[in-house]
Amino acid sequence: MKFLFDMLPVILFFGMYKYGESNQEWAHGIVTNQLGFLISGAVPASQSPILLATVVTILATVLQIAYLLARRRKVDGMLWLSLGVVVVAGGATIYFHDDTFIKWKPTILYWAFGAALLLAHLIYRKNLMRSALGAAMNLPEAVWTRVLYAWIAFFVALGLLNLLMAFVVFSNDTGAWVSFKLFGITGILFAFIVIQSLFLSKHIQEDA
Repeated sequence: MKFLFDMLPVILFFGMYKYGESNQEWAHGIVTNQLGFLISGAVPASQSPILLATVVTILATVLQIAYLLARRRKVDGMLWLSLGVVVVAGGATIYFHDDTFIKWKPTILYWAFGAALLLAHLIYRKNLMRSALGAAMNLPEAVWTRVLYAWIAFFVALGLLNLLMAFVVFSNDTGAWVSFKLFGITGILFAFIVIQSLFLSKHIQEDA
């Protein structure tokens, strides 16, 4: 459930884009009539689906945080960071009706996650991966360090992969990038978690 909750903005982004792409006249009417005050200049009909999807993503992230606050639950720092990035990048995409900004959003977010892990380790001598998972498993210190650097490298690589897909492979096909953002990145993340779990299970058995 938490995974689905965290993925909700991405799923809604995909769903709204695909619906707007299939109903471009409707999407263009909504963007022009209801969102025109947020946009600089005239919007080409082809840009309407990505603008609608961006608006939905911003609203979904805001509602996620509002829901957690209303339930008096802790809002994860990464969710606050995600809100800040999506508001800035998404806001620029809407105002300039240019999908370049929202395409940068995943990369900025992944690199910010990686930077947070690295800076916490170098400056505060704190391994955030151990802080997150340490209660569930007992591992040697050297293994926790390897896990930390593996996630840092993974976030850096994922950010680069997003740029490659957004601006090289699918530079002329925003719809294909939107699909990759949901299915491709989610699949890669799931595969990495499985590999990490296998690696950790080996060391847990040795440590037991």
